[in-house]
Amino acid sequence: MVERIEVSVPVRVDLAGGWTDVQPYTGDFGGEVVNFAINQYIHSVMEKDSNGRIRVEYRSDIPTGSGLGTSGAMNVGLIATIAGGGKSPEDIAEMAFQFEALLENRGGRQDQWAAAHGGFNHLLFLGDEVEEMPFEPLKSAKNWLRKHFVIAYTGIEHKSGDIHSGVWERYDQGDQSVRSGLHLIRGAARLMANGLQGDRRELVVKALKDVCEGVDMLDPAIHGPFRDVISPLQEAGSVIAWKALGAGGGGSVGLLCSPMGVSATVSAIERAGWEVIEWDYDNQGMQVN
Repeated sequence: MVERIEVSVPVRVDLAGGWTDVQPYTGDFGGEVVNFAINQYIHSVMEKDSNGRIRVEYRSDIPTGSGLGTSGAMNVGLIATIAGGGKSPEDIAEMAFQFEALLENRGGRQDQWAAAHGGFNHLLFLGDEVEEMPFEPLKSAKNWLRKHFVIAYTGIEHKSGDIHSGVWERYDQGDQSVRSGLHLIRGAARLMANGLQGDRRELVVKALKDVCEGVDMLDPAIHGPFRDVISPLQEAGSVIAWKALGAGGGGSVGLLCSPMGVSATVSAIERAGWEVIEWDYDNQGMQVN
């Protein structure tokens, strides 16, 4: 008799605040993130035979290294297959984070919480604690974002650990540009939350622009792989704001387009060899069967 557990876990789009969910920033200042889960999944299956031998297999709907939190989602799936249905989403998320910490991955907690919960998340990070803020974007704001936010995978695989190491080494050394950039990124999360909850689209645009400015303060090379394609789209007015998804330096980007700019943006990124990721919102979070 084989025991079989199947788990599906969504990946996420980090709209604002990413980087500030990582220690020591969360302990020094407190971090804040707004993200949402999408209907692209990590699927994991665990089988245990009658002799107690365990086999776990994974399948991903999107490439790893895409900047959409695939590694965090994968570890949520792993922990969920082992724990079965006996743990809360918060417990699974924290266990997945601790598992990554054992592997000396210097990341934050937003990916695991988004993967476990699904939907939109407004999260505060205070030391090693995660506080979930009440957050429900207006339907009109969600529809607007769904229609105008293009996710593109560049095909350039990034290594988030390497990027994080360089930034946090400078932070530990007291680099003021890094600290100021992180403060700007953290403030953008509150702007983003207010913009989506009130359907104030100018705040959403301002938040994305603040994130880009803050990331450039961390390391201008993070945006390097994207500029040649995106800058002409900005100059033409097709893209009104954008951001690297995840740690950047490759992976995916999110492009907020003008009402008439979606088709021009899609055409340009496809000419560049990038892949448009079709998406919709996921509101279920991890599913254990």
